[in-house]
Amino acid sequence: MTATEHPAPSRLRSWMLEGLSDMGKGQGVAGPHATPEPPHRGQAWYRVMCLTGVDYFSTLGYQPGIAALAAGLLSPVATVVLVVVTLAGALPVYRRVAEESPHGEGSIAMLERLLTFWKGKLFVLTLLGFAATDFLITITLSAADASTHLVENPHLTDALQGRRMLITLLLVALLGAVFLKGFLEAIGVAVALVATYLVLNAVVVAASFWHVVTAGHVVTDWSHALTAEHGNVFAMVGVSLLVFPKLALGLSGFETGVAVMPHVKGDPGDTEDHPAGRIRDTKKLLTTAALIMSVFLIVTSFLTTVLIPEKEFESGGQANGRALAYLAHEYLGNTFGTVYDVSTIAILWFAGASAMAGLLNLMPRYLPRYGMAPHWARAVRPMVLVFTLIAFLVTWVFDADVDAQGGAYATGVLVLMSSAAIAVTIAARRAGQRGWTVAFGVVSAVLLYVTVVNVIERPDGVKIGACFIAGIIAVSLLSRLARAFELRVTDVTLDPLADRFVRDMASRKMRFIANEPDRRDRAEYRDKVEQIREDNDLPAHEDFVFAEVTVTDPSEFEGRLVVRGEVLHGRYRVLVLESSSIPNALAALLLHVRDTTGCTPHIYFEWTEGSPFTNFLRFFLFGQGEVAPVTREVLREAEPDPARRPRVHTG
Repeated sequence: MTATEHPAPSRLRSWMLEGLSDMGKGQGVAGPHATPEPPHRGQAWYRVMCLTGVDYFSTLGYQPGIAALAAGLLSPVATVVLVVVTLAGALPVYRRVAEESPHGEGSIAMLERLLTFWKGKLFVLTLLGFAATDFLITITLSAADASTHLVENPHLTDALQGRRMLITLLLVALLGAVFLKGFLEAIGVAVALVATYLVLNAVVVAASFWHVVTAGHVVTDWSHALTAEHGNVFAMVGVSLLVFPKLALGLSGFETGVAVMPHVKGDPGDTEDHPAGRIRDTKKLLTTAALIMSVFLIVTSFLTTVLIPEKEFESGGQANGRALAYLAHEYLGNTFGTVYDVSTIAILWFAGASAMAGLLNLMPRYLPRYGMAPHWARAVRPMVLVFTLIAFLVTWVFDADVDAQGGAYATGVLVLMSSAAIAVTIAARRAGQRGWTVAFGVVSAVLLYVTVVNVIERPDGVKIGACFIAGIIAVSLLSRLARAFELRVTDVTLDPLADRFVRDMASRKMRFIANEPDRRDRAEYRDKVEQIREDNDLPAHEDFVFAEVTVTDPSEFEGRLVVRGEVLHGRYRVLVLESSSIPNALAALLLHVRDTTGCTPHIYFEWTEGSPFTNFLRFFLFGQGEVAPVTREVLREAEPDPARRPRVHTG
């Protein structure tokens, strides 16, 4: 369908819309005015792992300290429980998620298929609210934590004291600038940061192990104290399970690991429908990241517990929030310790990169497709600006306080992981895989338990998540309302019989009758023709073709339109259409007929009885209602030139 020609876009607009939805290629249906997408190139899986790894691995900066505060001497045992849940629970779940949703939609897309109509849309918007909570708080919390490390550095404390908010905002702005430059640059920075950070952590671990070996009493002192405090192994495991929810941040990273999946290059023979290589390599990505993190978590929790005095983990202590940095300064000197601090600050700052990538992958896949965001929301750069501004607001609201954002972060992570576990459980059951169904069901129960305990202990996370959900739903519904009269059909296809009807009418006046199918008997069509002729004072010899639209899912916003031709009762020609909206389908059909034949079509309606406001709500929610005036309005917006606009008659 062609509409009005638009002027050439400005250089700024072209730059802003460059790479439109390059993370979501092949997903959803492009809007009628969408910019074509560039070819998707992708990166090697181990490079993409570093993009999600800046989030996952950066938790080493604070996870050992969190474990020590939550479990005390039991920290290594509690961390082993965390690793078991990671490798035996979260990893299999997300390997299955990668297989079921290879385009990075994650568990949200899997659960979307279970619900239809507006129930499904509202459910997805709720999950997107928690996803936004997770990803946006990751950006703001990591930047705030990095600025805290910077401000508390002994060499910079005097110069930077009281400027934490300004530094945090600057770090968020720099992160946005990297993504405005492009995704490839973001991945390149992530690779350098992750490689440097892991090497430095390995050096700290080696030096600390050497100290443990040379001062063997620290292990015996710890084991004796642990036995005296908890008695036996069963008591230790029981207490570890109780404190496990407080260590749940060590599970972060899996959702972003799937979200950045579209960046994985895969095999040359991969297609968007069957990206087997991308799925295989994403599983490698998830497994490798989980194994690396598990080893570091166990080792560092043990070393920090046996080498750092308990009082140093508490608020105001030198190891509070920086346990490994404490060991780096203690055993490798202040020069190396400063280098380690710089690396930690850098990776904490850039941890928001994987979260930003997750947002840029998820939101453009759903909101524009639902009609709940403008078309430009599919473009990367405008969305980077939007998310950066929201991150500014969140940082200002929470005064760049890390602890104040911790509950919201944990809630977002755990809700998404629980939804993923439930999704794969349902997928396994539908596939008839009884063993996997039971296994995933157990994982779902564990994650739900952790989520509930976390919500009870830190209800602020749910409150913040509810704010994001309410904001997304409100903005989405307003956007849908603003786009109510937009032409939503992306492509029109006529079957051979329908095409023959159109070509036959092109030789004379093209007249369509919009008919709501009822009994579809001979009397219905005969009476309709007579009524249209009488209402519009048309001569008896005028020929008509009926257009009938069946509403499928009215909550869908845009899609393709397939038109079938039928001959009923030996004389009445009918074009049968299926669409989410009657007015949009009819408008799209008229514009398509005009463009293919060069003739101006006419369409005839009856006035709809009842309140105009009620009928508009029926159109907005259910795709029907005020059909005649809405069809005319859709045509007016799609074709501003009255001379070229199809004619709408109502009697």
